[in-house]
Amino acid sequence: MKPLGAITRGTTNPNRLRRVDNFLAYRCSSLLKEAAQPLVIDLGYGATPVTAVELRGRLAAAVRPDVTVVGLEIDSVRVTDAQPHADPPFLKFQRGGFELAGLAPHVVRAFNVLRQYPEDEVSAAWRTMTATGALLIEGTCDELGRIATWAVVEAGVPSTLTLSARLPDLEHPAIFAERLPKALIHHNVPGHPVYELLRSLGRAWETEATPFGPRQRWLATVRRMRAEGWPVLDGPARWRLGELTLPWPA
Repeated sequence: MKPLGAITRGTTNPNRLRRVDNFLAYRCSSLLKEAAQPLVIDLGYGATPVTAVELRGRLAAAVRPDVTVVGLEIDSVRVTDAQPHADPPFLKFQRGGFELAGLAPHVVRAFNVLRQYPEDEVSAAWRTMTATGALLIEGTCDELGRIATWAVVEAGVPSTLTLSARLPDLEHPAIFAERLPKALIHHNVPGHPVYELLRSLGRAWETEATPFGPRQRWLATVRRMRAEGWPVLDGPARWRLGELTLPWPA
């Protein structure tokens, strides 16, 4: 089966995806615990396999020790270079793209991949990656993983959007505009919901300035967003991690 997609730049760093890994363990815990043989794919892990290695370790510790992670890359050189880091049967690396190498995973993480594609190719990629029933977490982050956004996609349709930040480094929520998923980044203009979301979030952040530190300020900001009518999901346990999750239609 020929891999679907194109080779991406492949830049990565240790701990770059720790924020989305934490969310994945939370969001997919029941799904993976109930699976007979839980399988997670790290699609497009990049020039080094560090993010796949870290994902396997985090899921083994937080969800269940027998979860299998398969790192997929279109670049055969990257696949070869990753083999010394493999730990079969729980961590493998092989060649593959949006078709997922014919595998049927429970969860797919595709980060900083679609950002490098034209927007009009996003929907087809979503449909392909979820065609076998996988839950897809697709998004982007900065080089150090301090600012990240992602969509949860089921059956090709996005269900939620999450904004996540390392709060001690967050100067203003406007920074999220630079790291929106490909499906949204070009829609951050007046008249579009994501523009209104970021404008409201910035206004709430400015209103809730406090001497008690960035975490308390973020918690107050998220509460204000909910009070203003935004359908904020989850609760303080997730908010204090620097997350804000809303239904995609919002």
